[in-house]
Amino acid sequence: MGAAFGLPGAIVGAVVGHTFDEGVAGRPDPPAGEPLGDLIFETTFAVMGFLAKADGRVSEAEIEAARGVMRALRLGEADVQRAIRAYRWGKTPEYPVDERLAALKARCGTRQDVLRFFLEVQMRAALSGNGLTGPVRPLVSAIADRLGFSSQYVAHLESWLREEASAANQTPPDAAKRLARAYSTLGISVDCSDADVKKAYRRQMSENHPDKLLARGLPESMQDMAKETTQRIREAYETICRARGIR
Repeated sequence: MGAAFGLPGAIVGAVVGHTFDEGVAGRPDPPAGEPLGDLIFETTFAVMGFLAKADGRVSEAEIEAARGVMRALRLGEADVQRAIRAYRWGKTPEYPVDERLAALKARCGTRQDVLRFFLEVQMRAALSGNGLTGPVRPLVSAIADRLGFSSQYVAHLESWLREEASAANQTPPDAAKRLARAYSTLGISVDCSDADVKKAYRRQMSENHPDKLLARGLPESMQDMAKETTQRIREAYETICRARGIR
């Protein structure tokens, strides 16, 4: 992570990484049998806290962004307290972010859909909290790289989330912009064929279906947010179908 800030950051990162290797981290390594759902849940909120603290302080907007994720996930009181504990741990200098991301990547294996969900949650919180300014942007890019996502995918995800936020603030939303955003949601261009539209829709639904994500380790507490994602995909497909006359 330090490398995201150039040579000085890489040196600091190496020193901190060595400290973790020597066993000075503030929390012991997770047991090998740690349930994947627990690992995803804890890492989600800890990394959120890590990013919020990246510039040295956590603003009210960043705290509210984390609360917004908790509300979106419709967490019960016990899970809210778990999330707060993880968030606070992520803010500490001892949080072993590289180690935890490596554990998440290893445990998820080829289940990129779960990792995509994780990255989307981090991007949403970062955009809402500080607009991806300062050190947060390179850190989010570094996290995406560690999880196996390209810079092009990160740029697409950011663009899509910003368009979504902009559309939500329009009353009523502009029809042309809504259609453009629908194409962006499915990851296709406006000049693609009808067959490509249907193919993209099926792929997106397959990758983001809540039941599939749940079966692959996504915590049940995060299922509602996954359902909202599939709802956006379905609405985007229906918008394009209406515009093209696809039945």
